[in-house]
Amino acid sequence: MKPARTLAPFSARLLRPAVPGGDVCWAFLVLPKAVSALLPRRGRTTVDGRIQGVAFRETLEPDGELSHWLRLDLAVLQQAGVAIGETVTLEVEPVVPEPEPALPEDWLAALAAAPEARATWDTTTTLARVDWIHWIVSAKQARTRAQRLAKACDMLASGERRVCCFDNSGFYSKALKAPRAAA
Repeated sequence: MKPARTLAPFSARLLRPAVPGGDVCWAFLVLPKAVSALLPRRGRTTVDGRIQGVAFRETLEPDGELSHWLRLDLAVLQQAGVAIGETVTLEVEPVVPEPEPALPEDWLAALAAAPEARATWDTTTTLARVDWIHWIVSAKQARTRAQRLAKACDMLASGERRVCCFDNSGFYSKALKAPRAAA
């Protein structure tokens, strides 16, 4: 197990998503590429961080440009005394080992209905599970998500322990990206 390391403090601007989804207020920022390059992987990465000295634990998402973006909830912004539009100072440290990902309800149901797939799933690594879940939840349409659930069960049942052909950085497929910022 590699020891986690705190990356040098960096600054980034807090942005409001153009389409926040639901009634929840949140902000996001894109990590500078030089900071993101120091992280252990281009895909989803859980970090412990501090914004203006206030601690948080979040999962960085790939932005499709070989960097990551970070979602911050209103409660963290309020605690830190910062507002959308401001440039803030942050520190992040990769959580080592990567925590077990939460399983979406539809994925739990699919695994329960496919015992052979579940048997392989139970022997995969945490990072492989992160990638499987990311592949499933990154589907933009319900139909695509349902297809990915079925395909994942088939692949796992046949003994495949890693999701094949999924670019977890979004760089080559351009399937993943940071939210669009409001004007």
